[in-house]
Amino acid sequence: MSTTNFDDEIDLRQVAGALLRHKRLIAAVAGASVVLSGIYAFTRKPVWEGQFQIVLQNNESAASGRLAQLAASNPMLACLAGLGGGSSSSSLETEVKILESPSVLKPVFDFVKKQKTEAGENVKELTFTDWLKENLSVELEKGTSVLNIAYRDTEQALVLPVIGRMSKAYQQYSGRDRSRDLTQGVAYLEHQLAKLLPQADASMRAAQNYALTNGLGLQDGIGTIAAAAGAGGSSANPSVEASREAAQNKVNALQQQLASARAAGGNRLYVAPQLEANADLYSKLQNLDAELQQKSALLRPNDPTIQALQRQRRSLTLVINQQTVGLLQGQLQTAQAQLASLSRPREVILKHRELVRTALRDEKTVAELETQLQTLQLEKARQTDPWELISTPTLLDRPVAPRKKRIVALGLLAGLVLGSGAALVVDRRTGLVFSIEELQGLLPCPLLKHLPALAPAAWSDAADLLAAGPLAAAAGTGPIALIPVGALPSDQLQAFSAELRRALAGRELLVSTDLRQTSTCVTQLLLTAPGVATRTQLSQLGQKLALQGTPMAGWVLLDPALELG
Repeated sequence: MSTTNFDDEIDLRQVAGALLRHKRLIAAVAGASVVLSGIYAFTRKPVWEGQFQIVLQNNESAASGRLAQLAASNPMLACLAGLGGGSSSSSLETEVKILESPSVLKPVFDFVKKQKTEAGENVKELTFTDWLKENLSVELEKGTSVLNIAYRDTEQALVLPVIGRMSKAYQQYSGRDRSRDLTQGVAYLEHQLAKLLPQADASMRAAQNYALTNGLGLQDGIGTIAAAAGAGGSSANPSVEASREAAQNKVNALQQQLASARAAGGNRLYVAPQLEANADLYSKLQNLDAELQQKSALLRPNDPTIQALQRQRRSLTLVINQQTVGLLQGQLQTAQAQLASLSRPREVILKHRELVRTALRDEKTVAELETQLQTLQLEKARQTDPWELISTPTLLDRPVAPRKKRIVALGLLAGLVLGSGAALVVDRRTGLVFSIEELQGLLPCPLLKHLPALAPAAWSDAADLLAAGPLAAAAGTGPIALIPVGALPSDQLQAFSAELRRALAGRELLVSTDLRQTSTCVTQLLLTAPGVATRTQLSQLGQKLALQGTPMAGWVLLDPALELG
C-alpha cells in the first residue's frame, strides 16, 4: 500500500491516538477558551427585558355593520373614505409591519436616544433599523390577533418607560386610522352635497316656476296618468272621470297616512308600506332593537349603555318618521298634481312631469347623502376603545443575557474543537507513524512479533522462536543483521540485541543502521516501535532495502502501549 493511500485514509483509532498524545495541547487551548469566554460572560453588562401583549382587533360588530352597509350603498365613498375591507390575515401582517415602522416607533426611538445621551453614552451612530433589530421583538401569536412585544436593553431603569411608551403609541395608532377614514368620508360627502345642493335647488325652482306658470301647483313626486288610471280600473283607455276619481282616492289615502305619520313623532314608529326608500333605516332600527334587547337582558334599565341605546333609537325613529312625512308629502303633492293635471294639455303635463322627476331625483340624492353624512358624523363622534392590553408592561425579574453558563459551555466546546484541530495538525506535521497497520504497509517485510516494550523479561521466548525459526531458515552460516528503524530508545535496543544474541547461541549478530554493512549478512531483521520513525524515513528505508537485495526475515515491534500477557 502506498504512502499516499495511507495519507488519505481516515482511521478513527489514529485520530484518537493523536488526540491522546497531544492532550496537554488540547487542555491548554480548551482552558484558555474557557477563561476568555468566562471573562466575556462576567464582564458583559446584563440585558434586561420587558414584555407586554396587545390585541390588534376589537369587537365592534355593530359599528362595523353600519359602516359596511354604508360602504355597500356607496362604493365610491368606500374607496375614497377607506371603508372597504380586506383579507384578515394579510391585514394583520400589514399591521405588524406598520407597528415596526418609524411612523409609529420613531418617538420611542428618539426617547431612547435622548435618555442614553443624558446617561453619557455615545449613540450618534445608532440608527432606527439597528435599534429595531437588536432591541425589539414584535411577533404575532400564531392563529390569533394577539401581538407579543418584547424590548431589551442594558439599562434596567429604561426598559419599563420604553415599553410603556410603546403600548401607548400602539393604542394611539389603533384609533388613528379610524378617525382618518371617517374624516375623509365626511369631507367627501360634504363636498358632494356642496355640489348637489345648488343643482337640486335649481331643478326644484324650475319645476315650481313651470307649475306656477301653468297653474299646476307644486309637485314633489313622480306621477303618471297611466298609474292613476290603473288604480281606477282595468280598461286600457279609461275615461277622464275615472282617472280623476282614482287620483282623488290616492290623495285622500296619502292625507290620512301623512296625518298618522305626523302624530307618531319620535315615540312611535310609523310604517308606510309603499315607501321602499326607508328600507335601510328600518334595517338599522331592527339591528338597534336587537342590540337593545340583548343589552337589556344583561344590564339595568338605568345603565348608561341602555340609556344611550334608547336615545339612539328615539333619534332614529324620529328620523324615519320625518323622512316618511317628507316622502308622503312628496307623494301627496304628486297625487294632487296628477289630479290637477288631468285637465291640462298633454304637452304641459309631460314637461311638468319631466321637471318634477328631475327635481325629485336630485332631492332624493341629496337626502341620501345627508343620511350618509349623518351616519358618518355619528360614528366619528362615537368614542371607541383602543386596542386592548391583555398583559401590562412587565419587567422580568432576572436579566435575559448574558447566559453565563451557556457562554462558558460554548467556550469550552469551541476550545475542545480548536484544541483537537491543533493537535491533529501538529501530529500530522511531525510525520511520525504510530499505527501498526501503516507500519505494515510501509515496511517491505512481514511483522514477526509484537512485543511489550516495557516488559523486557517477556522477550526471551520471542527471541528463542526467532532464532529457531525465521533466522535459522536463512541460507549459510554468516552473520545476521539487526537494523533499528527510527529513534529507538537505546536501553530497549541494547536489551533486545542482548536477548537475541543469547538465543542465537554464539552466532554473530550485527546491529547497525548502515545497509552497506548489513548487505554482507545472510538475512536481516528490522526492529522498530510506534512513533520513532517518520513516513519519509520508512519510505526511504523500503527503497534502499529493495536496492540492497539482501534477504529480509521480517520485523519486530516494541510497543509501549502493549500490556504484558
